[in-house]
Amino acid sequence: MYLAQIYVHHKASILDPQGEAVLNALQRLGYDKVDSVKQGKYFEVNIQADSEDEASKVVNDIAKDLLVNHNMESFEFDLKEVAK
Repeated sequence: MYLAQIYVHHKASILDPQGEAVLNALQRLGYDKVDSVKQGKYFEVNIQADSEDEASKVVNDIAKDLLVNHNMESFEFDLKEVAK
């Protein structure tokens, strides 16, 4: 079994109004050292697969079919083999 940690974030060319709102709030609270904030999504998915390659293909398919809006977002992921 594999644990996939999937990180979805806005493409660089896409505005991130939620990230900007958090940045503005942090600066109002006195966190003047914070330079930028990017908002994204994080998913943990357990996958029953016989190999890391098979698990990787499943993650790519899941992201492309459901988790990511490819016009606005990109993704990356980490895979860890875990005990069943």
